[in-house]
Amino acid sequence: MKTHRRQFLASTAAAAVATIFPRHVLGGPKFVPPSEKVHVALVGAGGQGRTNIRSLFREADAQVIAVADPIAREDMNAFYYKGMAGREPVREEIEKKYSEATPNFRCAAYEDFREMLDKEKSIDAVLCATPDHLHAYVSILAMQAGKHVYCEKPLTHNIWEARLVAKVTKETGAATQMGNIGHSNIGIRQTCEWIADGAIGRVREVHAWVGANRWNKHLTGRPTDTPPVPAGVNWDLWLGPREPRPYHPAYTPVTWRDFWAFGLGGLGDFGCHDLDSACWALDLTAPLSVESLAAGYMDDEIAPHGEMCYYQFGPRGDQPAVSVTWYDSGLKPPCPPEIPAGSSLPGRGALFVGDKGKMLCDGAGGAPRLLPYEKTADYVKPAETIPRSKGHHRDWLDACKGGPAASSNFEYGARLTELVLLGILSLRLRKKVFWDAANAQARGLPEADPIIRESYRKGWEIA
Repeated sequence: MKTHRRQFLASTAAAAVATIFPRHVLGGPKFVPPSEKVHVALVGAGGQGRTNIRSLFREADAQVIAVADPIAREDMNAFYYKGMAGREPVREEIEKKYSEATPNFRCAAYEDFREMLDKEKSIDAVLCATPDHLHAYVSILAMQAGKHVYCEKPLTHNIWEARLVAKVTKETGAATQMGNIGHSNIGIRQTCEWIADGAIGRVREVHAWVGANRWNKHLTGRPTDTPPVPAGVNWDLWLGPREPRPYHPAYTPVTWRDFWAFGLGGLGDFGCHDLDSACWALDLTAPLSVESLAAGYMDDEIAPHGEMCYYQFGPRGDQPAVSVTWYDSGLKPPCPPEIPAGSSLPGRGALFVGDKGKMLCDGAGGAPRLLPYEKTADYVKPAETIPRSKGHHRDWLDACKGGPAASSNFEYGARLTELVLLGILSLRLRKKVFWDAANAQARGLPEADPIIRESYRKGWEIA
């Protein structure tokens, strides 16, 4: 009788502890047992946020339990996302999905992600898919709150933020992943392995291009008319750290990318995708100089229709100096003579030029092939040296559970983002930038400082 009573009391006490204390308290900060689901909160429920949660739906050990966005509903039918997005449609989609296995499942919904972080104590991880100007703010607050973080690209809106995010990541030990999803492709790993194997010799030039251009084709500067704010839009909250300005449909959805206050034009949108293979394969860090030229109208408010950016990197270890050129809005490098007659470069891609040959890769980490193409079949591929990805979101979830760091973690993501931001810095200054990486300064250009570290509205500062 006494033995049974002791066993009963012990089991009752254990059950009480499990009931009173959430699992992350029992295991310490950021602890997610391998056997349990990762509870994810979405911040930013536009088209890309919706795309991300659909990817998480395919992972059995992930569950989206909360969503935050200052806009209740947005019509995406004018854009490639299609359908409806925003806080309410995405919440409804989450509930419909999980109710298939868990009847009456409910997803919490908030205007302000800060309130969500404060109230939803069971959140393990945050997925940030806001406009660019909020990436650093959301990521840093989430990590400081003990959450793992996945953030869309570019990781930050300015260089100071990129370095701060990398610092906070190291301090908190959060599992992180930037949303340049091509980084998890087999193709980008093959590109790195082939270059390391000497398939084209030592690389001296890289060219990367994408066809994207500005959304607001005819707009010059900031919109001047002031239409009413639509119902369900908390415009002041959407602005976040930016100084107040009137609402205008030219800003959202999606088209915010055209404006320096919120987005970073074509290079900011696609650079972390299509400069990724060069950055990874050649171990690119700080360029010696960057010079960017605008294609079409731009001013201090709005990005150009396109650009070309010229990066110069010095020798790195046993690798020689290399030039990297970026093109967008339909601009491309000259078509190599090794391309078959009647063919042309793809609409998006990367071209590596080495001492012993050339290699063409599809865009966003796509598969490599040697030029001329018949050399690819004869090439003896090297052994795999880079671990293959299980999937971009899968790798992040595994890292949340104590597995290896995801390959586009914020340490790498911040470095790649800084390269992209340096091209934008030169573009906005309309000057060639000689970069002092140690001090994060453009030599002899004090006017660069407010772009390197932007100002923040009172109450939205980050540190």
